[in-house]
Amino acid sequence: MNFDEGQVATVDLQRPRGTQDILPAETPIWHRVEAAAHRVAQSYGYREIRTPVFEHAEVFRRGVGDATDIVEKEMYEFEDRGGRHLVLRPESTAAVARALQQTALLAEPPIRLYYIQSHFRYERPQSGRLRQHTQFGVEVWGAAGPLADAEVIALAESFLGALGLEGLVAHLNSLGCDTCRPRYREALVGYLADRRAELCGDCQRRLERNPLRVLDCKVPTCRAVVADGPKPLSYLCEDCENHLQGVEAALSGLGIAYERDSSLVRGLDYYSRTVFEIAYAKLGAQSTVCGGGRYDGLMAALGGKPQPAVGFGLGLERLILTLEAEGLLPAPEPQIDTFVACLGEELGPEAMRIAGMLRASGRRVETEVLGRSLKAQLRRAQKLDARYVVILGPQEFGRGMAILRNMQTSAQAEVPIDRLAAACQDQSA
Repeated sequence: MNFDEGQVATVDLQRPRGTQDILPAETPIWHRVEAAAHRVAQSYGYREIRTPVFEHAEVFRRGVGDATDIVEKEMYEFEDRGGRHLVLRPESTAAVARALQQTALLAEPPIRLYYIQSHFRYERPQSGRLRQHTQFGVEVWGAAGPLADAEVIALAESFLGALGLEGLVAHLNSLGCDTCRPRYREALVGYLADRRAELCGDCQRRLERNPLRVLDCKVPTCRAVVADGPKPLSYLCEDCENHLQGVEAALSGLGIAYERDSSLVRGLDYYSRTVFEIAYAKLGAQSTVCGGGRYDGLMAALGGKPQPAVGFGLGLERLILTLEAEGLLPAPEPQIDTFVACLGEELGPEAMRIAGMLRASGRRVETEVLGRSLKAQLRRAQKLDARYVVILGPQEFGRGMAILRNMQTSAQAEVPIDRLAAACQDQSA
């Protein structure tokens, strides 16, 4: 598109729809939430993994499933200059599986991993649901037993509890395995075929390609149809029922509240056996704050050696909105604790040197760079909620001294420049 000189394409200068700017006043909230994720995951023995922002499209077509909304409608796809078909990462589990195939990590299971990564999906933006969103997720690879399922649920609840959320309930279901799921699929297809006219257009197509996706449709008429249909729990084989009971027994032992929910499914093809969501009841109808499950067939779908796996994903944007609604956000911290003011631009370099010395002692320091009056500098320090102001004037500097003012008490005293860091520390104590 061509523009005349001086004409501005204003649409290109706006934040893209479905994205957000996280401004300086908000980043401390993200720091706190992310720090809790790192701390809790590492306390369970999980190690961080980071995958590329873009991947070959086939990773998700084969891993997530061709008939899912993510692949059919939501992926940001592009072709690079080499003709390779790539996508921005819409989710992380298939990407992690791809990464594990290229390493030797799986030689010594179980492999416990976590990530905090951006995902990109072209969907209708909603509160807490953006086209670029951040997810905290964990995964255990190489562990087929129910204890691994219980562990990731416990980790999720530990993380949410660390942020102050209480009264959480884990909703559990099982989608079965390759032995029992075909029987359920057959029953579901027969039931849905009889009520095909009541399904939305998407679900009528899903009925031919992947009928289990109908279970995840959000259209009210489809949800009503599914509510009266066959449930996967009624078709579980003995091994899958025992696995689900094992998860429940482990959660009971940990004191984690749970309930079976036969309507619960997940929107990706790779799930099998356990699926779960963690609900925070105070949110009402939209109470889910975390979801996950088992995906034992994912690695084989990507061409690798079969590996059992289980994990969860948790959207941080929606979590932060929940914390805000519950009054659980941290109180804002001062941007700095010390401001170095100087009288006269000729002392600017010395003020910067003193600021560097204070930073080396662990303090957060701002110094004057605009050449303003002392009165204006003190107003700046007050606005930043600085606890101390170091005032460097020509007379004091000539004696190797500076004035240290406590902004909370207004008390001030001359302090040797080389003792400033210790003086601030002494007063802080």
